[in-house]
Amino acid sequence: MVDQAKRITLTSRAFHNDQLAHFYKELSDLTGYEMVLPMNSGVEAVESAIKLARKWAYQTKGIPHYQAEIITVEGNFHGRTITVISFSTEDDYKDGFGPFTPGFKNIPYGDVEEFIKAITPHTAGILIEPIQGEAGVIVPPAGYLQQVREICAQNQILMIADEIQTGLGRTGKLFACDHEFVRPDMMILGKALSGGFYPVSAVLADRQLMSLFKPGEHGSTFGGNPLGAAVARAAIDVIKSENLIQNSAEIGEYFSDRLAEIPSKHVKEVRGKGLLIGAELKQSAGGGRRFAEALQKNGILVKETHENVLRFAPPLIIDRETVDWALERIFPVLTMP
Repeated sequence: MVDQAKRITLTSRAFHNDQLAHFYKELSDLTGYEMVLPMNSGVEAVESAIKLARKWAYQTKGIPHYQAEIITVEGNFHGRTITVISFSTEDDYKDGFGPFTPGFKNIPYGDVEEFIKAITPHTAGILIEPIQGEAGVIVPPAGYLQQVREICAQNQILMIADEIQTGLGRTGKLFACDHEFVRPDMMILGKALSGGFYPVSAVLADRQLMSLFKPGEHGSTFGGNPLGAAVARAAIDVIKSENLIQNSAEIGEYFSDRLAEIPSKHVKEVRGKGLLIGAELKQSAGGGRRFAEALQKNGILVKETHENVLRFAPPLIIDRETVDWALERIFPVLTMP
């Protein structure tokens, strides 16, 4: 980041960029998708994916103009723009911000039958997180993603996976979808794509789909800028060269197992994949805030999610020694009165 920053005064893509083509190729080689649309924030990439799905609905599937529907799921979190909160089921994100964008239909997460019922001739796609992070590390039933993929193929529906939080090794696979050998039509990335150093996000798709965007129809002043591209290239290299995906799988399993062994009267369940771990507390525990604050005093930062879930998402470079250090401080907090 510092090296690249020394070379430029402006980061707009309108200026000379010797990083972007390399970024395209390296991300494509890593993921297997033919084309990359670079953006900045995660929600900006989600909005881009929605636009592309609608364009595909009218030009490829033949849905009547401006009648396309995208199926979303309850408990979703894809960001906080007006369009994205329009299909949120979290009242705190919506209160006071209407009117909302039409064209979305919510169904229960993890319920294949409800997905089938929701499909109409106007259905363009389904937008889904393979694991719901913000909702409390909600892992869908085994086989759910495979079934969604099959239903999409049978009904000419785009499967759009938001892997902003789960992608690039967080769950012990390159993508959380890889746990079920599922390849979505569109993949949305962010967060770890820059190692947390700079706003970089991307939409991935194959050429037949992505090429529906024509020059001038969609863009971003800073999307794909040389500073962001250089940072993302470095992050991709670290993920590969330091075996962070394998480390996430191995250390994540160890961490989850040790957490589950803590004899806490407060913990209902420990769940997750890789280094995305949620400890759900019983209602009798009185909520997760006091536990999160106690852990903070002990040097451990966790996210209290949906009141009763403590979300552990340590860096992918974490080792067993550091996990043991953390567990020594987590134990007294989870076993407090």
